Amino acid sequence: MPLPHSDDAANQLLRDPDGGIDRLLEIMRRLRDPVSGCPWDIEQDFAGIVPYTIEEAHEVADAIERQAWSELPGELGDLLLQVVFHAQMATDRGMFGFQDVVRAISDKMVARHPHVFGSESRDKTPEQQTVDWEKIKAAERGKLDIQARVLDGVALGLPGLTRAVKLQKRAARVGFDWPSTDEVVAKIAEEAAELVEARDQLTQAEVTEEFGDLLFVMANLARHLDVDPEAALRAANAKFSRRFGRIEDWLAEAGKAPADSDLAEMDALWNRAKAEEKAAKAR
Repeated sequence: MPLPHSDDAANQLLRDPDGGIDRLLEIMRRLRDPVSGCPWDIEQDFAGIVPYTIEEAHEVADAIERQAWSELPGELGDLLLQVVFHAQMATDRGMFGFQDVVRAISDKMVARHPHVFGSESRDKTPEQQTVDWEKIKAAERGKLDIQARVLDGVALGLPGLTRAVKLQKRAARVGFDWPSTDEVVAKIAEEAAELVEARDQLTQAEVTEEFGDLLFVMANLARHLDVDPEAALRAANAKFSRRFGRIEDWLAEAGKAPADSDLAEMDALWNRAKAEEKAAKAR
C-alpha cells in the first residue's frame, strides 16, 4: 500500500539504495510532513537541532582522531543529515531550500579559489593561500556591509578555545598582539596568580571569571606556538583515559577496583603507565 501523500516515484526513491542525495532529501521531507511525519522531527526548530549538529561534527572529528575509517562514512552521513534537516526546516518556513545551500557553498568555493577557477597563479604556498582566503573573506564582508568592527562575524557557537583563537587572530591582524611567546607566558603567570587570589578571597563568580581569563591566555599561547588547542586538549584527554585504563588493568590484576585503592597507589601506577609509554616510544 503506498505511503500517504506520496507518489509512486517518491516511494520507489525511498527504497532505492543508490538514490543518493535525492533519496535523503525525500526521507527528510517525509519525516517533517505535518500529517504523516515523525512527531519528534516535526516539532524541532533550528535552535533545538543545533546541539545535535555540533555533536555530530565532534563525532566526525573523533572518528578521524581515532583513525576509525570504517566508522567515518556513517559519522559523515550523520553530519550531512543535520544539513538536510536545517534545509528542510527552512523550506517549511519558505526561507530557502537545500539547493540554495548547495549554490551558496559552490559559489563561495569558486570565488575564494581564483588560483584554481580563475586567472590567478597557483604558484603560492599554503600559507599565502590562507592569507589570500582571509582577504577575500574580508572583501566579501565589506561588500555586504556586515563587519563594522574587527571582531564581528566570529561565530558565537564555536567551541570556546577555538573561538578564543579566532578572536585573537582577528585582533592580531590590526596589530593587537604580543610580539613573542615570552609576553604570553608572563601573562599566564599573572592570570594564574589572580586565579589563586580569587580562590582565596573572592566569590565563585569572580573565580569563574579569572579561570576564563587564564584559559583565554592559554589559547593565545597555543596560537603563538601554532598549536590547535582543541586538538591538544583532545590528545590530553585521550592520554589521560589511556593511562587511567592501565591503572584499572593493574588494579584488576590484584583483584581490586579504583574505589578500593588510594591516591598514593594510583599515583604510583600512573607513573608506571607513563614509564611504560615512554619505553614504548623509545623502541
